[in-house]
Amino acid sequence: MKRKLLITGAGGRIGSALYQGLKDEYDVIATDVEENQEEGIQQLDITDPVRIKEMLQNVDTILHIGWKKDNDDFLGVALPVNVTGAYHLYEAARKKGVRRLIFASSNHATGFYKVGEEVDVNDPYRPDSIYGLSKCYIELLGRLYADQHQLSSFNVRIGNFPGDDRPHSQRAAHIWISERDMVQLMRCCIEADDSRTYMNLYGTSANTDNYYDIGYLEQEIGYKPLDDAAELLAEEKRRQGEIPQDETLYQGGQEG
Repeated sequence: MKRKLLITGAGGRIGSALYQGLKDEYDVIATDVEENQEEGIQQLDITDPVRIKEMLQNVDTILHIGWKKDNDDFLGVALPVNVTGAYHLYEAARKKGVRRLIFASSNHATGFYKVGEEVDVNDPYRPDSIYGLSKCYIELLGRLYADQHQLSSFNVRIGNFPGDDRPHSQRAAHIWISERDMVQLMRCCIEADDSRTYMNLYGTSANTDNYYDIGYLEQEIGYKPLDDAAELLAEEKRRQGEIPQDETLYQGGQEG
């Protein structure tokens, strides 16, 4: 029997790629804040706990990709929608017996480490924005539910996923992830052994000069990325003759 997945944010760039890439292998419920019957996406507002519980019947794994974009307004947007919405999702998952929740976190949770600093997934948070701060909150929510309720919680700190399957600059190439690697990584997280109750990891391809060491993920969960941003940038440079040089002081992109 196929695992039953629920994807939030299935109408967005990342959620759509995952929905299309996983729907043949799994029984997928694709959701977004706006229904799209043509694409098979059902309506789900994650601030509605009753609706969430209705949709989690027999769900094995949640991929929480949905996010209301606002990089500045913590009290007006990030807290009432993103943080509270995540709480409703985790709480409903606990009550409905969901096995695992995989959260689309971000490299911005540690974006104020400087370029050149080695950053381990267990190093202290250093968010570079309200956006990054919100991701930290929800990662810790997953920690609480893993420890207190044995709800397996994975936080995937996604790097650069532009949606057209190529890196666009030198900085992006340090944290880029291709569509097929994104799908593979999420599949590995879904299928990881049940004994893994909590895990933080950076979501990138096998990029030369990657900011993060992801080599251990092959042994841990079987992730073997196939793409390298440096190779694609070199090919782009041969075609165009110039690539944006946008290196910054901090890993999250800040100039300092």
